[in-house]
Amino acid sequence: MLAPELMTVEIDRGQIEQVLLNLLVNAWQAMPGGGQITVDSQNVELDADAAAALQIPSGPMVRVGVSDLGMGMDDATREHVFDPFFTTKEMGRGLGLPSAFGIVKNHGGTILVQSKKGSGSTFHVYLPASMKSIPKAGTSDDGPAGGSETILLIDDEEMILEVATQMLATLGYTVLASKGGTQALEVFRENRGRIDLVILDMIMPRMSGGKVFEALRELDPQARILLSSGYSIDGQAKELMEQGCLGFIQKPFSIEDLALKLRQVLERPTAPKTG
Repeated sequence: MLAPELMTVEIDRGQIEQVLLNLLVNAWQAMPGGGQITVDSQNVELDADAAAALQIPSGPMVRVGVSDLGMGMDDATREHVFDPFFTTKEMGRGLGLPSAFGIVKNHGGTILVQSKKGSGSTFHVYLPASMKSIPKAGTSDDGPAGGSETILLIDDEEMILEVATQMLATLGYTVLASKGGTQALEVFRENRGRIDLVILDMIMPRMSGGKVFEALRELDPQARILLSSGYSIDGQAKELMEQGCLGFIQKPFSIEDLALKLRQVLERPTAPKTG
């Protein structure tokens, strides 16, 4: 149910596509016995009161909704569905929702959840409208620049490991994938001499990205580390950048974004060895 003349929004296309994909996957998981998913879009105008309630600026917005006829959520679940590491296994909720919320917030918008136990759920994505016109896309036959280095990929989500591994392999890199920090440190010790760069997830259970970063730098002070997170570069991520991380990439990332960031980090000089 799509509006014929939506207003323009200024977005990172790959990131917003991933947001919608996450919402669709969760709608599907909420209906294990099958059902209907509805996607709708429309132009809306938020007055000061409505905007204040959503904690976003007032004015014209584009709203995209994803609705399911699944099991729905009680109030306690609905209030925490965007919290990191919060899962509701019985309803299939939780996949990618914190990252999706962070991406939309970084675009100046928000996600509103309407749900009732036994009556399905609707996720409404609000994005600020822009007065700019849509530029014509250029064309190029050149693909993203790849490489032949060896990369240690560290993340706690199987889906991200699989997708990112495929991206890296497509770009020509050799990939050592590790689920979580403990396994990653073992792989790093065994392959220290051949790992050219580490892609490190910032938020992981049990052993956080910060702890893994410290352990990696103890093993090799010259280790090239690229931070990855579904949230913007602030808080601990900013601190680790100041401590020697050579780059930051926000999830979800396109293969073009990943290719560019990898070359930037791999070609940056590291600090000279001391002692």
